[in-house]
Amino acid sequence: MSEKKIIAVVGATGAQGGGLASAILEDPDGPFAVRAITRRTDSDKARALVGRGAEVVEADLGDEAGLRRAFAGAHGAYVVTNYWEGMSAETELAQARNAARAAKDAGLRHVIWSTLEDTRAHIPVTDARVPVLEGSYTVPHFDAKAEADRFFVDLGVPTTLLRTTFYWEAFLQGFAPGRDDTGRLVLTLPMGDSALAGIAAEDIGRVALAIFARGEEFIGATVSIAGEHLTGEHLAAAFAELHGEPVAYRPLTHDQFRALGIPAAAEIGNMFQYYTEAADTFTGARDLGLVRDLHPGLQTFRDWLAAHKDALTVG
Repeated sequence: MSEKKIIAVVGATGAQGGGLASAILEDPDGPFAVRAITRRTDSDKARALVGRGAEVVEADLGDEAGLRRAFAGAHGAYVVTNYWEGMSAETELAQARNAARAAKDAGLRHVIWSTLEDTRAHIPVTDARVPVLEGSYTVPHFDAKAEADRFFVDLGVPTTLLRTTFYWEAFLQGFAPGRDDTGRLVLTLPMGDSALAGIAAEDIGRVALAIFARGEEFIGATVSIAGEHLTGEHLAAAFAELHGEPVAYRPLTHDQFRALGIPAAAEIGNMFQYYTEAADTFTGARDLGLVRDLHPGLQTFRDWLAAHKDALTVG
């Protein structure tokens, strides 16, 4: 058998990168091997990857030289940044720039950059309905990634721009239905009547593996992905089936969400306003047939709910 091509996976202990690392490791006869990049090689998740047969190396997106060493000898790399860690668009831009330069210097043959749309094309910072964040952004964790696309393109890095979307894992982190004062389950997702493009985080990595496998076909392409496009009513109906009782859909307005006082309420409220007002464009860019062609095992929302039933119990 010919030597396997190494895919360096940034964020291999996280959601997207972890999905890709697992997908490669679960295909021992496939053409790729995992080089898991993490800042903490002594973490439980990193050790678990070693136990499964992955190469694990230490590197930080803030260190271009370290990334260059981590990419050396690899065929490709999956690059994802985590806005929520430092909540700084400036930091995210710097990290993406470092990764693009390191990928260029290492001579990588294929990079997948996990990115998102620039929301300002639909809700500009001049729109008085939404707060301007970090000086020049509507939704920084979208807009900065979109700005960073140019780092890979301008350097001539052979790149696929992989535009992701809302993780269904958010329903494990506060967005799931809760009980109102009458004891009824209520879903308050601020989506109005619009459809939300959602996906299981692990499926992002599995789609990425298929893109690496098909190689040249997707270099220079933008691939926008989702698992399903579902309205709040559809989501509530799926939760009702899961819980065996009715779930009412009573969406908050975007202003109500921004006023909740929770961390990043303005950022997330602006994000949902974009998802709602640009729904036709956003979902329209995500060809579910193509995504399922890349990953035939793509989970539906009900699939995902069934897999996480125990974590979604309510009192």
